[in-house]
Amino acid sequence: MLCRRVATRYSFGTKGGFIYVKKQILACLLTCAAGCGSWAEAQIITAKVTGGSVQGVLAGNIVSFKGIPFAAPPTGELRWHAPQPVVKWSGVKHAETFAPGCMQDPSIGVMLGAPPTVKEDCLYLNIWTPARTANERLPVMVWIYGGAFATGMTSIPLYDGTHLAQKGVILVSIAYRVGPFGFLATPQLSNEGKGAGNYGLLDMIAALRWVKSNIEQFGGDTSRVTIFGESAGAIAVSMLAASPVAKGLFQRAISESGGYFQPPKFANEGGQNGMTLKLAEKQGLQFLSSMGTTDITAARTLSADLIQKEAGPALSARFWPVYDGYVLPGDVYEAYQASRFNDTAVLIGTNSDEGALFARPGVTTVSFGTEVRDGYDSKASVIFAAYPNGTDAEATTSSKNLFRDTAFAWPTWAWARLQSRVSKNPAYVYYFDHRTPASPDGASHGAEMAYVFGNLDSRLGAPSAADVTLSENMSTYWVNFAKSSDPNGPGLPAWPTYNENTQQVLYFDGTIAPRTWPNLPQLQALNDYYSWRRAEAHKR
Repeated sequence: MLCRRVATRYSFGTKGGFIYVKKQILACLLTCAAGCGSWAEAQIITAKVTGGSVQGVLAGNIVSFKGIPFAAPPTGELRWHAPQPVVKWSGVKHAETFAPGCMQDPSIGVMLGAPPTVKEDCLYLNIWTPARTANERLPVMVWIYGGAFATGMTSIPLYDGTHLAQKGVILVSIAYRVGPFGFLATPQLSNEGKGAGNYGLLDMIAALRWVKSNIEQFGGDTSRVTIFGESAGAIAVSMLAASPVAKGLFQRAISESGGYFQPPKFANEGGQNGMTLKLAEKQGLQFLSSMGTTDITAARTLSADLIQKEAGPALSARFWPVYDGYVLPGDVYEAYQASRFNDTAVLIGTNSDEGALFARPGVTTVSFGTEVRDGYDSKASVIFAAYPNGTDAEATTSSKNLFRDTAFAWPTWAWARLQSRVSKNPAYVYYFDHRTPASPDGASHGAEMAYVFGNLDSRLGAPSAADVTLSENMSTYWVNFAKSSDPNGPGLPAWPTYNENTQQVLYFDGTIAPRTWPNLPQLQALNDYYSWRRAEAHKR
């Protein structure tokens, strides 16, 4: 703002003043890249939001606001409650730093460059806006982090929204409770009110309501809100797409390696995670009992550190969203079949070697055989036919690929097929197969995010020209979709809408081009299995 003040104050100054003006304007122009001359680009430095006023930080032509509360701290008596209204503050809150991550084992976040601090007081969001005025009505992209619903932080540098914002969108990243703090269910919690076991999903919905109420102050358009996430964040996107509680809060959805269209879990069924409320309540009581109580009032007095220690390491995934009859009324697949979902355009996809990150060492024909027979019951022969188990080497590969397909590929395929059958809006499907020296067998889980956000990790060496081009194209597709529900645009290879008859998806590898969906025989085998599981569930 210095340049504006100088020009305004001295525009009709004396000869000496005129010389002063020229010197000051020249100084501003020379330091424009550092933000001094950016008043001509980004203007929204302060905004009045629910709870009070916030002031952001200008860098280049983007203003960032970090650590804006969207709900009251879920501590004390508010632990294991739906998020409550923001606590008002006086004066102007300087939104300059990220809030602590939600309670979790912070090791994964730290490994990815985030600060190690975690607290229960964590319901904050962050905004990157290029808007010059509050009436620009720019599209909004709301990022939901992954982490197996057990970990995840908005402060991970990979999620910095600057580069996407520079393409003409407002980027919002939201926090939500994870692990037992976000997904504990017990009978007592169910009796207290709706949403038991889904507090993390309710956090996301509260953040989206905040966006609907406040994002216009940052130049945003409430009729063009895109939710997008990766892994557990992408699974959450699919759940929000089927949740009546989230109706009207977004108009587009992007899922990177996620989706939940499997039947509810009753016991230890293979390839399933989302639990019935009855099973979640049983496991929740067991968890509390391990800390010496089953009473939720007493449990709310336990230290957060004790609860987190009992939850275990970062990716233990002991807690998961629950089919509670409210946030998730029932089987998402069946909700789509009955056209009971929030109908929006979707952009969804998976990576080629996602199972590698989760591969267990020492897999043998014996161990893989036991895993499949125990988890897939009478459909074990169908699974073995699609995932060979003749040698230890085959078993190792099949174990890895079975995880990839059950966790990520089949749900995405099911979503695309359902969308093409019952939705009024299109589905765009991708397959990320960009290989590097570090991942010669295919793209690992989460590898696409650096390209989407434009935050290629310099710690891995200077990105190649091909990496930069791929990132530019992918981020442009994503932004185009957020703007118009169509990722296509000038200079980009054509991305066809998904059609169940042609099974065309857009490959991101050495050449961006549409080709036939990979792994179809394996996906068909899993479809047979999940159809059987769904039929069995109806017999209960």
